[in-house]
Amino acid sequence: MSKPDVAVVDAKTSGNVGTIARAMKNFGFEDLLLVDPPYLGRDSEAYGFAGQAREDVLPNARELSFEDLTSEFHTVGFTAITNEDATKHVRFPFRTPAELSESLADVESNTALVFGRERVGLTNDELAQIDEVASIPASHDYPVMNLGQAATVALYELRDLAMNETQLPDVERHRAEEESIERFHDHAEDFLAEIDYPEEKRDKAMRMLRRMVGRTHPTGREINTVLGLLRRAENQME
Repeated sequence: MSKPDVAVVDAKTSGNVGTIARAMKNFGFEDLLLVDPPYLGRDSEAYGFAGQAREDVLPNARELSFEDLTSEFHTVGFTAITNEDATKHVRFPFRTPAELSESLADVESNTALVFGRERVGLTNDELAQIDEVASIPASHDYPVMNLGQAATVALYELRDLAMNETQLPDVERHRAEEESIERFHDHAEDFLAEIDYPEEKRDKAMRMLRRMVGRTHPTGREINTVLGLLRRAENQME
């Protein structure tokens, strides 16, 4: 599967186009498509907002018509406002970006993620020509996001479609050895006796403690630190 392209329709401010180009660079997307773009010269806000994307994503952007966009690509249009059911189907059904990441992984055709203008987004007429609809979950009281922000959130959620690795190291969880964990449980049981915890409640307390530790998968250093705290408490009591 090729990486999806990113299309911006009729943006009014070049700064938003630059912000989207930067987000593309952050999350591995490369090809920017522009329908009726604003002025995007080297002296525009777009280049000031684009970061390192000013070197490739932004200058290599391709301008095309909306008709060419919908005819050449499998299109996914983003909107903040959806319909509630199939009785009004221009903005329904829809997927969230997280759901879209999984579904697009199986799409082999050229795909474009389409974002609309700042004030009104994509119109109903435009969405009627688009293959599928996506929407970012947001506050019911104020779901409309800035164009650049919306694209950044969406591209982050869809990053697995564009890149195989990040700058973060591949860190494995170093769970403490079972011998150390059992030693902690034995010590905790002795501690309950030392503080005169009600005997009839000890089994339940130990069971809950075991389940809690089992869910957290502590490291060796973590379990040894907690053991040290128990020993320190016992020494203070003595």
